[in-house]
Amino acid sequence: MEFVRITSIHDPLFGAMHGLMQRVYPAEEVLVAEAWAGPLQDENLRVCVAVHEGTVVGATEYRYMPDVGVAMSDFTIVAVTGLGVGRFIWERREADLKALAARHGQSSLGMFAEIYDPGRVTHLQFGDMPAMHPVVRREVLSHMGYRRLDFAYVHPSWQQNGEAVHNLDLCFLPADLGRESVPSALVVKFLTSYYAILPDRPAAWQAMIDGLNARDEVALRPL
Repeated sequence: MEFVRITSIHDPLFGAMHGLMQRVYPAEEVLVAEAWAGPLQDENLRVCVAVHEGTVVGATEYRYMPDVGVAMSDFTIVAVTGLGVGRFIWERREADLKALAARHGQSSLGMFAEIYDPGRVTHLQFGDMPAMHPVVRREVLSHMGYRRLDFAYVHPSWQQNGEAVHNLDLCFLPADLGRESVPSALVVKFLTSYYAILPDRPAAWQAMIDGLNARDEVALRPL
């Protein structure tokens, strides 16, 4: 199996990766193909695919954010089971993220990730890929050490229409697994930086940010 980074929307592997995203995620979670051209050139952002015998069997996007000192797992797709795709992607992503942090003379404080609440998204089919069902993905993140940040999370739609997307939790995998909370300022700094690419943000998103700014810490809860 190969782990291949994509750096151009004209790469045939990009089309395969984007097609997987459209199978798995609802439209509000998928940035239009043309808008990926710039981000793919960002050295701190990685869009990679797992290729087995010429076929894309998995994909992931992740980034290291040196201004915040944290990583973000944007998405991971396991399209084929029985090949160890999830573990393969995890190992290579972890090694790359450590190298990215070291390049900036840092050690990452941890990694954020979004996850659907399966109790609120029963209508979504997730491309008929059993490994991508929210219940499965949530348990995998929990097993890895991710915990839910204790606040009502919304984010701007990736369709860039200013609408709010609900039904997800924002989670955090701390480098120190003994942590019980993270500073609210860290969460705000991460979110404002991460969603800077979407300037048209809904009122619900700003209300969430205002609420976080009024707190000192955000508790980490079980998934």
